[in-house]
Amino acid sequence: MTKRPAHSPAHSAPSGADDTDPHQQPGSLADCRRCDLWRNATQPVPGAGGAPARLMLVGEQPGDKEDQAGLPFVGPAGQLLDAVLEAAGIGREMVYVTNAVKHFKWELRGKRRLHKTPAQREVEACAYWLERELAHVKPKVVVALGATALRAVLHDPHARLNAHMERTTHAGGLAVLATWHPSYVLRAPDPDARERARAQMVEVLRRAHALMSGH
Repeated sequence: MTKRPAHSPAHSAPSGADDTDPHQQPGSLADCRRCDLWRNATQPVPGAGGAPARLMLVGEQPGDKEDQAGLPFVGPAGQLLDAVLEAAGIGREMVYVTNAVKHFKWELRGKRRLHKTPAQREVEACAYWLERELAHVKPKVVVALGATALRAVLHDPHARLNAHMERTTHAGGLAVLATWHPSYVLRAPDPDARERARAQMVEVLRRAHALMSGH
């Protein structure tokens, strides 16, 4: 695949043209035009991991590194995720990792492409792919990493992360847990806040491990 420059628009549609279709049922993720995020992304980023898998982790969207690599959680947030999984006694090979939104949404700051939170309509458009992944992977437990992922998994645009951090929610035959997105931990304002958030992630993942093991 030939990749576009890191901060050039993806595909330029003719002026006034809109070929997005939120009801489209594309045969492949590469063909998806259910929202317009594909225009400025390098490529879609599908989930990764074995299937079936008892545990699925769902993040918000790919970042800059993931957009370029075409793989989820390969940047700094992915490195932190690997560390907290290890601390919780879970090997990365044991889980399926994906995102609620499959294209990188960004805004240009100088020469850097910075994350921009997906709109609810973009999350809803991409629910098509998340549902397909859930059906394929057949997880027993889903851990939502951050508020956007939680709302996508629960199909509830009003779900609040803090309200779900201490509990297990059962939805659609799944045990759903919620914790911080690893990028939140990286951005926390001071070392104490980062350590608290990291410890909370580890605790939730330990609970997930117990649930998926039947304990």
